[in-house]
Amino acid sequence: MADLILFWHRRDLRISDNLGLAAARERSPQVVGVFCLDPDILEADDVAPARVTYMIGCLAQLQERYQIVGSELLILKGKPTQQIPQVAATLGAAAVYWNRDVEPYARQRDTAVAAALKEKGIEMRTTTWDQLLHAPGDVMTGAGKPYTVYGPFWRNWQKSVKLSPVESLQDAVGLDDAERQGTDAIALPSAPELGFIWDAALPLEPGEQPAREQLATFGQRAIEAYDEQRDFPAVLGTSLLSAALKFGAVGIREVWQTAVAAYDACRSDEARANVQTWMKELAWREFYQHVMYFFPMLAEGPYRQAWQDFPWDNDEVKFRAWCEGRTGYPIVDAAMRQLNETGWMHNRCRMIVASFLTKDLIIDWRWGEKYFMQTLVDGDLSANNGGWQWSASSGMDPKPLRIFNPASQAKKFDADAEYIRQWVPEIRHVDTGALVSGKLSTLDLEGTGYVAPIVDHKKQQAIFKERYKQQKARVQ
Repeated sequence: MADLILFWHRRDLRISDNLGLAAARERSPQVVGVFCLDPDILEADDVAPARVTYMIGCLAQLQERYQIVGSELLILKGKPTQQIPQVAATLGAAAVYWNRDVEPYARQRDTAVAAALKEKGIEMRTTTWDQLLHAPGDVMTGAGKPYTVYGPFWRNWQKSVKLSPVESLQDAVGLDDAERQGTDAIALPSAPELGFIWDAALPLEPGEQPAREQLATFGQRAIEAYDEQRDFPAVLGTSLLSAALKFGAVGIREVWQTAVAAYDACRSDEARANVQTWMKELAWREFYQHVMYFFPMLAEGPYRQAWQDFPWDNDEVKFRAWCEGRTGYPIVDAAMRQLNETGWMHNRCRMIVASFLTKDLIIDWRWGEKYFMQTLVDGDLSANNGGWQWSASSGMDPKPLRIFNPASQAKKFDADAEYIRQWVPEIRHVDTGALVSGKLSTLDLEGTGYVAPIVDHKKQQAIFKERYKQQKARVQ
């Protein structure tokens, strides 16, 4: 009789191009999936209803996929340190497989689960880095140290050989009724049953199939215009795969293979440059994950010493105005309203609002980082933290003092104010020049309910630069 192998899904909610799952199936045909609804994650104060809704949708489709190939996905609820060893022991599993993760909590959790399994005499296999094209430690400096600057990381990363996608799980064997009833497995709850209400549509339908279809659609057309269109929030020019990549609804090797195929099919240098820009974005994703692995303290605070005790203003009233899209800066407010209403924000706008919070309102970047995690469908610790630290000037950037002027950004990337008009409808009637510049007259605002700017960009910029200068001098 074949060994029973449990595969513990976490951020790899698919059966195709899944390294750990493929390894489990190679060992035995009896492979059963498990997923644990972890209270340490679901009860944290930075969980987004949109993200939980997307995750539950992915799990529902994953259960269907397991049934199609002859097996099943068990849903557990409780601390993984207890639930995973318990179900493995109850079922007499020979081993539990899972893919590794870079995040500090995941690493601590996995170490504890591995120790509990060892106590029960159950084998564990966690050698695979399914969410990355290159494992932490594979792409290092000439001195054998982790990169802290993206540019040289990209140059080394892009020329390193990458794995091809692995086969989907096929012809697996599940449990019989008696085995299943002996476990603490539950029916998959809905997001509202877990306490998370999200009524708006998601940017991408949950699950493996929609993710792969979106990847194929993007790879066939939009990717060849990516560099030209990706910075314009009124244009659908991005892949919309961020949530799928966060939860592993699509395999990163399949994503890379699609990019390479698109690059090879290009008929012009311009098209190839567009595709390579998207490849660079995939490298940014890996850079931030490698950084989080080697510098786990980033999850709690800044990378640069000068920012350990930076004198933030931290005005709660202004922070709430920023959260609600009521700053009086149309491009900032449009972006925040898009986030609140859809659970997603265009990447160019993420940089604009992050710069505004930290450099104009002079509010601690960690406030914004947390709010993003509380709202984003694609909220990912490594990417979110890396992006916020880049925008705040506290992270790994060779040119740290970057300040975005909201008017300049709007003029360059929303010149016709299409995006602003979509998300700030009460001032839709206002002249385009005023919307883009943010210089709305009293007459423009009359009867709209829209607010005047809560700060002066030029003045705040000067204040921030002076504080930055003093802080930098103090630690040198």
